[in-house]
Parts: sequence; C-alpha cells; structure tokens
Amino acid sequence: MTVTADYTPPKVWTWNQDATHRFAAINRPIAGPTSDKELPVGKHPFQLYSLGTPNGVKVTVLFEELLAAGYSEAEYDAWLINIMAGDQFGSGFVDINPNSKIPALLDRSGPEPIRVFESGSILVHLAEKFGAFLPASGPARTEVFNWLFWQMGATPILGGGFGHFYAYAPVKLEYPIDRYAMEVKRQLSVLDRRLAESEFVAGPDYTIADMAIWPWYGALVKGLVYDAGEFLSVHEYTHVLRWTDQLSERPAVKRGRMVNRVMGEPSSQLHERHDASDFDTKTQDKIGG
Repeated sequence: MTVTADYTPPKVWTWNQDATHRFAAINRPIAGPTSDKELPVGKHPFQLYSLGTPNGVKVTVLFEELLAAGYSEAEYDAWLINIMAGDQFGSGFVDINPNSKIPALLDRSGPEPIRVFESGSILVHLAEKFGAFLPASGPARTEVFNWLFWQMGATPILGGGFGHFYAYAPVKLEYPIDRYAMEVKRQLSVLDRRLAESEFVAGPDYTIADMAIWPWYGALVKGLVYDAGEFLSVHEYTHVLRWTDQLSERPAVKRGRMVNRVMGEPSSQLHERHDASDFDTKTQDKIGG
C-alpha cells in the first residue's frame, strides 16, 4: 500500500459549514435543535420516528415480528424522518433523542410516555416489554447481549468507516479504505465462524441479536449496501449467506424492511406505516410515488 501525505491537520479544527459533499448536512459538531418542529402522533401505543436505514430496519423488523407472533399490543405508527432535510434536528425529535439520530421511539403504552433512543436500547425495551425474542435470564440471555453489543460496537466500523470511505467520501483514499476493509472482513469472519456452529447468531433461537445484525451484514453480503460484494469477496462467507437468505424469507422481515424506506423499487417503499393494511394499499407504487 502506498501512502501519500497531502493534508496536515490544523492546530484547531473548525467546521466547514459550506461543504457540499453528499452527507455534509446530516451532521454538525453541536447538539440541540435547529428549528421548532413538533412531531406527529398517531393512534397506536408506539410512535416510531425513523428512516429505512439498517439501524431503522432493526426496529421495524422487531415490531413486525411481534405482531406476527400475536402481540397485538405492539401496533405502531412509523413516521418518516428525512435526515437529508434535517428532520433529526427539529425540537420534537431532539426531545426524544438528544443525539439527533434515527431511530427514536415514544412508548405511550403506560401511564407516562417513555422515550427510547439508540436502536439497541429500543430492541431491548420492546423485547423485555413483550417477553419475546430475548431469553428472560441465564446464559442464553447473556449470549444475546454478547452479539447485540458486538453489533452495536462493530457496525460503526462498517458504516461510518468502510461505507463512508468506500462509497460516499468525495475522494477515494487508499489508507482508510484498506484499514476498514480489513476490519470488516474480520467481522464477517467472526460472524461466519459463529453461524457455522449455530442456526442463529445467539443460539438455536431467533432473537433480537439476529434482527440487529441482519440489516447491516446481511445487506452487505447481498450487495444491498455500498455495492462492495466483489471488493470484499463476500462469497467466502457461506454461513453468513445461508443465514441472510433464511431471515430474508421471513414475512415479518420483508415487511419491516419496507417501512420508512425511501430507496429502491417503489413497491418496496412504505414511507409511513400506520396500519397493517398499509403494506397492501400504500406502498409508493400504489399511491403514485
């Protein structure tokens, strides 16, 4: 690998507010709202404010799996948060998630509303509330948490690291792409070795650990994010591919992946979800885009 040094960091970093690259507007170095904007509230106990990114898909898959398993109290409204338009910096959203990242959940099922932010926290909150997809105690519960927190800790390297420099950065730089590709392949190897010995990630049962990992690593090996399958030789990870295909066939996973989705075929996009029937009547191909 050849490294060239053509940038020297200044003594004090300053924010370039005039940057024009693709994702320049979705982050900023300070917290708090930039506008007064209330969030809409629907009729169901759970109000989800999200976008169909991998982190958002984790939560909508769990909601759809809960409903498919017969937990009717898990009905939810899913509202679209357009991060390219800065919706995550509106005052209503910041009240729920001070970190201004999707997804964010308002649980109105109890006497007082509960805000829940960070996708892993939302998964645990819902799984514990309904007693589903998470063992109640013991080693099996710990193993789910092992893999859930593995995902939460590892995926920033995949998304913010590899994905950013390989797919989105305004210039291609060999060093960060090489560094993050190496780490992503190590993560895929960890996951592949685990799935060689277990049907699901945390053991014999399907859990929130699978729901957390699948939208990231399943999408990666299927070429649904970053278009990096050939670059990363994803065909080598046969057990990850087996598991990915297995989960992809679950009806609730198919529905969850559609919610708050704004990319891909119009038939795969359901920008907002307020009733189960919306999948049949309100996907973007049915309402004319």
